[in-house]
Amino acid sequence: MRRTPAPAPTGLARALPHTVAGRVRALTALAVVLLLVLLAVAWAAIVNAREGVRVIGEDAGPQVVATGDLYFQLTAMDAQLANALLIGGPQNGPRGRALAAYDQSRAKAGDALLKAAKLADETTEDNTARELVYALGRYERLAGQAILIDEGSAHAPGPPSEDVLKLYREATDLMKLDLLPKAYNLTLDNGTLVRHTYEDKRSAVLTGRTWILVTGLALLASLAGLQLFLAVRYRRLLNPALALATLGTLVLVAAGSVMLSAQADHLRKAKEDGFDSILALSRTRAISNSANADETRFLLDPKRADSYEQVFLSKSQTVLYLKAGNLNEYNQAVQKGLAFESGRVPFLGFLGAEAARSGDPEQRQALVKVLDEFKRFQQNDRQMRNLVNGGQRDQAVAGRDTAAADYVRYDGALQRLIGTHWTSFNKAVDDGEGGTSGWYGVLPVAGLVIAGLVVIGVRPRLAEYRWSK
Repeated sequence: MRRTPAPAPTGLARALPHTVAGRVRALTALAVVLLLVLLAVAWAAIVNAREGVRVIGEDAGPQVVATGDLYFQLTAMDAQLANALLIGGPQNGPRGRALAAYDQSRAKAGDALLKAAKLADETTEDNTARELVYALGRYERLAGQAILIDEGSAHAPGPPSEDVLKLYREATDLMKLDLLPKAYNLTLDNGTLVRHTYEDKRSAVLTGRTWILVTGLALLASLAGLQLFLAVRYRRLLNPALALATLGTLVLVAAGSVMLSAQADHLRKAKEDGFDSILALSRTRAISNSANADETRFLLDPKRADSYEQVFLSKSQTVLYLKAGNLNEYNQAVQKGLAFESGRVPFLGFLGAEAARSGDPEQRQALVKVLDEFKRFQQNDRQMRNLVNGGQRDQAVAGRDTAAADYVRYDGALQRLIGTHWTSFNKAVDDGEGGTSGWYGVLPVAGLVIAGLVVIGVRPRLAEYRWSK
């Protein structure tokens, strides 16, 4: 009796190996391909992590913070110009110190503007930087004319001549309406580079971690399948080399996933607890400095006193918002207390946002000091305005030295708070750089070891198959 031949395989079945050796080779090739994919995915994720840390921590991040200093230096220029004009007298006294501080701020503003121009990578940003240069030149020309005319009068402390005030009004309007808005917009535009880098790179790192887990599990499954196939076909309970390859893969996948999770966290800390807070607090410092200058302007230009008082209130509420209908009500609300707890912050503004997100004990302690000094700053302002309203403008002008010293303490407290965030920022960047250190060497070595173990585990079995034939 003749046997009917088995039908020839068709479709997918024809492509599959039909011999034991062919199936072993196919499973081995699958494991090697999955290993290569795993290594490629891990390599790409590490590249994204390192690039994110580099841009945020060493390149654009610090440069954007530096250009954010442009706003502060511009406000400092205008404040020192107002101080010099209010103080009057010869240049070898307090007036000379104010003018020296003006020159220092002007030089620093020029450096910050150069850094901002280097960061400009779009036409609009480049145009803004260019317009800032032109506007700063016009401001310096007006300021120089005001100083020159005022020197000729040698007036006593108090408001200068109307000709000087006219030039100063034109200069300070140019600062408030043109220079400062452009400087702030330029910082925001440059900050977009950091924000986009953070979002893109952190997302890529988390996506890479997911793909490492997926390809890692697939590789483990293929190695387990190969181990099982060899055990059944060759009656071997365990293949030591394949077992070590499986263990090595498990360690590599676990270590890679943990490392990328840590890198995503380092990027988050560098961006949110470091960069964002530093930029916001630098803005707080600049607005506070401008508000302090508004006190000087209030004394310098009586015709605009009401306007400067309202602007002072607006800037104060931007820094620390409490509901108030006027400056007197605001000061009373500030003096009642600014205590806060985790999850319960009774004020808003930049300092309110800082209080809400501040979890580090050192940062909270530094913030409490800032709030105490802010209360003193507002109290001095109330005293100065009370003197003016009581017809004692000369005493108010004379008391600016004490108020200035108190403001310096407030500004110093702000700088120390910013310093705590710089510490967090630098630590996150250092951790990010250290977290991927050596992985460019680990990946190829681990790949060669795992692939070598797979070959060592499979080759003797294929040799047995050839010998048995």
